[in-house]
Amino acid sequence: MKKILVTGVGGGVGQSVLKALSRTPYGVVATDAEALAAGLHAAHKAYWGRYASDPRFTDRLLEICLAEQCGLIFAGHDVELLPLSENVDTFRAHGIVPVVSTPDIIRLCDDKLVTTQFVNSLGLPTPETKKLSDVTTFERPVVLKPQRGGARSRGTYVARTEKAFDLYRQLVDPHNCVAQEYIEGDEYTCGSVALDGKCVGVIVMRRILRDGDTYKAFVEHNPTLEATVRTIVEALKPFGACNIQLRVKDGRPYVFEINARCSGTTAARALAGFNEPQIIADYLLRGIEPSYSVDEVTILRYWQELVVPNSHVEQLRQTGFLRGDGTQL
Repeated sequence: MKKILVTGVGGGVGQSVLKALSRTPYGVVATDAEALAAGLHAAHKAYWGRYASDPRFTDRLLEICLAEQCGLIFAGHDVELLPLSENVDTFRAHGIVPVVSTPDIIRLCDDKLVTTQFVNSLGLPTPETKKLSDVTTFERPVVLKPQRGGARSRGTYVARTEKAFDLYRQLVDPHNCVAQEYIEGDEYTCGSVALDGKCVGVIVMRRILRDGDTYKAFVEHNPTLEATVRTIVEALKPFGACNIQLRVKDGRPYVFEINARCSGTTAARALAGFNEPQIIADYLLRGIEPSYSVDEVTILRYWQELVVPNSHVEQLRQTGFLRGDGTQL
């Protein structure tokens, strides 16, 4: 059976994909440009990779896939999506499928202003979103965030007063910032899987954040939010996992972000019965039709330590390869 390559395993998304796949029959290979990436030391096999900005990034991934007979690639970092997407044909020529959407979809999701315009075009509400340069006066609480990039709430500021707004606007890049209406209400992260242009599954999780990451999650059966997610996914037509973030105010969902990839909560979703990487791998590698059963559970997240022998780090740096010893995240 073909193996699966997971990239960017030094970050939360890549590590979450590793965790989700650890409970499946698939052999998993990990790669990251940092020898101290935790995921490299918790996979069956690990390879020291290259940064997405390196012109040899995709060449290195292809080399690893051919050496390990990998049939799928899951990207663990946002910056890896576009170079992978732009080189899909190269991988497919070797029977390898990068689970990434088209470049146009990736660019749409990366741009907060374009994202809200797309959602509005479907007749769905979003927080009012403008370029910061188009905002002359403070009218209501807003979130200042990068228009492009800015994963995990990096560079994001909530301005509830005019004084805070005037302060925060001095801290951001005025050419890459939007002012987005702050919606008071519960926040949700919603996972989905799209295959052959159809949404084949959705999971809804209310969440509590800490430093931009989901800290506590509460899985819900919520027909209204599930329908909203399906509407967006069916129109967007991503390939593989697609994560949608929204807030609910007065019973109405306001979508503010779409990520056409797996999520930092992918492993948590797997624990609740919705294993996105496995659903995708089962279908693409084994021809198994998508199926899942979501449990309404509470998921609490916490830090965990991983002890790594110094010799393993040195081996990665010297040889670019490490065989796992059974350690898992």
